[in-house]
Amino acid sequence: MELIPRGSFIMGKSEEDQGKLLNAPTKTVTVRSFYMDDTEITNSEYRQFVEWVKDSIVRTKLAILADELGIGPEEGGIGDYAFKDADTTRASIYDKYMLDNYSGMGETGYEGRALSKDEDLVWNTSDYPDEYYTEIMDSIYLSEEESYNGQRTIDVKKLKYKYSWMDIEAAARASVKGNTSRKDFIRTEEVEIYPDTTVWIRDFSYSYNEPMHNDYFWHDAYSEYPVVGISWQQAKAFCNWRTKFKNDDNKSRGRQFVNQFRLPTEAEWEYAARGGIEGGTYPWGGPYVISDTGCFMANFKPQRGDYAADAALYTVEAKSYEPNDFNMYNMAGNVSEWTNSSYDPSAYDYVSTMNPNGGDQSNTRKVIRGGSWKDVAYFLQVSTRDYEYADSARSYIGFRTVQDYMGEEDSTQ
Repeated sequence: MELIPRGSFIMGKSEEDQGKLLNAPTKTVTVRSFYMDDTEITNSEYRQFVEWVKDSIVRTKLAILADELGIGPEEGGIGDYAFKDADTTRASIYDKYMLDNYSGMGETGYEGRALSKDEDLVWNTSDYPDEYYTEIMDSIYLSEEESYNGQRTIDVKKLKYKYSWMDIEAAARASVKGNTSRKDFIRTEEVEIYPDTTVWIRDFSYSYNEPMHNDYFWHDAYSEYPVVGISWQQAKAFCNWRTKFKNDDNKSRGRQFVNQFRLPTEAEWEYAARGGIEGGTYPWGGPYVISDTGCFMANFKPQRGDYAADAALYTVEAKSYEPNDFNMYNMAGNVSEWTNSSYDPSAYDYVSTMNPNGGDQSNTRKVIRGGSWKDVAYFLQVSTRDYEYADSARSYIGFRTVQDYMGEEDSTQ
């Protein structure tokens, strides 16, 4: 991640509004310092999330069945994955979290007992240790009737991530009325986290994109390409998991917890995209999309029907083209990016001039920024606003995460 220093900028369309949308009048705003991913989240990074959820589900199911059967580590087989001995009178927050969220059984009675991670999971069917292990593993795959060509495929609808968060803004506004309880503002989300790979087919009628549907997310050839087919809710779930994953590692090393990863606000995104260039049309300044050497500066659709004129038909690797002056790659083109802000055409008229954010939870239209590989140059402009519905996934929308900067930079440096 790169540190984006605090500062003020003119948010909105200081140049001609070619789209005649009239939804981005200029406004001087100030944002605090924050860290931001220098690239979009890649397939390999998101696959780590998917694998973690899958392993968590399997280990929890194995431990519960071993306990029900009374099989322990000394008996081998599924017993190798049995709960570790623990003080059941003092519940572990982590293990209660795992059991609540991944057993699919709600309150189980096993809260407070630690999961065993000493044994690696076995995925090769010929190496399954016993019939009980086979029973659990079969439960996460598609049935034989839904499979073809002898392939065993994970039932991705079972890969759900459940997490809780506190609606601090609602709590702060309600506190002035009194008689409020903290629990009233704790929200619980459960999200299917596997990317929707069918977007490559559904987004384009009468177009052959089956290879991208089949290979784009899972194949190593695309590991460093931006993940797509991710809804706003899935992007939020990834941010929560990334925070948990980092803090679990810090806890094991005796280090202090980090603050949360999250999606950027619309203002943060535009400020980072500008790269310190106050009146720039694009992240590199502009107003042109071709460099002085005749090369395109981003991955987009330069001409009608000619997607490959910029040397890329679909997406490109996340660290492609030249970064802007904040060292941010592909803030224009490649994939559009989710922000945390809700879309309102008149938002610029009422949002604060300090850390502005139109974060209306009831508004399901979420701002996307930056334009994509299938967009014309207008959508690549740093001030152009667009939106998509929070539950939608597209072949041209990805995301990157941010973290708040702790403390203040030395202004004398």
